[in-house]
Amino acid sequence: MIKVSHLTKTYETKDIKVEALKDVSFEVNDGEIYGIIGLSGAGKSTLIRCLNRLEKPNSGSIEIDGDKLEELSEKELRLKRRKIGMIFQSFNLLMQSNVIDNVCFPMTIAGINKKEAKSKALEYLKVVGLENKANAYPSQLSGGQKQRVAIARVLASNPEILLCDEATSALDPETTKQILTLIKDINQKYNITVFIITHQMSVIQEICNRCAVLENGELVEENTVDELFRNPKTDAAKRLIFNTTNKASKLYGGKLLRIAFEETNSLDPVIANMILEFKQPVSILQSDISLIHGRSKGQMLIQLPVDEKIANQMIDYLAKNDSVVVQEVN
Repeated sequence: MIKVSHLTKTYETKDIKVEALKDVSFEVNDGEIYGIIGLSGAGKSTLIRCLNRLEKPNSGSIEIDGDKLEELSEKELRLKRRKIGMIFQSFNLLMQSNVIDNVCFPMTIAGINKKEAKSKALEYLKVVGLENKANAYPSQLSGGQKQRVAIARVLASNPEILLCDEATSALDPETTKQILTLIKDINQKYNITVFIITHQMSVIQEICNRCAVLENGELVEENTVDELFRNPKTDAAKRLIFNTTNKASKLYGGKLLRIAFEETNSLDPVIANMILEFKQPVSILQSDISLIHGRSKGQMLIQLPVDEKIANQMIDYLAKNDSVVVQEVN
């Protein structure tokens, strides 16, 4: 288990003081895929660098499997960090080494003999589907293939925890989906705890069990992915989920509502019946379906009539329907 308690990190120069993390606390269970989502500058990269002790927090505690990192000796910390793998947005491969040598690298550092390291490297390349690229160089690979090599290299260190720092941000949507599927398969096959940071809600929805929202260094909301999508509580979470709200809110007219629903719910009759009930039209500004843990979840953004009395009656009408969750968008 990863347990983070009251973590604070401040960067300070002569003229500037930046509070990158402010009293952040959360727990990640063994074998879980946990996500941290936030916009640029939220503190995500600082947090993940604190988890593997590339950054030293100003205060607070990070506990991994019962060991508090701040209490470990340098030798104990080195041994602990060997069990923490990391993949990056920029892949961080050795460009002058071929694929199999890149995967062998952590095993060579650990003192494993060359023959055994090569044998294991081929096994891990097979896991990521790149056994036929063993002698290729990073410059000859696509972005998705480079990330697969990076994942194979992490597996070679036999980690218990995998930290993913915007690992799919440089990839196209289809390749992103393939890499996320691979990470999920590895999580299940090796029971590796996966910690993902991203600014993309689609990544969280695709792979994570639970997630937390980070804004300006503060952890402002934490929930299951399903519940966060269904009913976000904070403005930060709503901004991440209402991905077209900024455009829609500039339109002239009445109140904006987000309606969340299961694909199996009969949403169209709900809206249609409401229009028939009040004899007033509404504008549908956005509608989409997302797949979360194999189940389809939908959201619709609608604009109500300008008449505030009618609009409030419509909100009350929708709120009485248990098949949907209704939120007003400011």
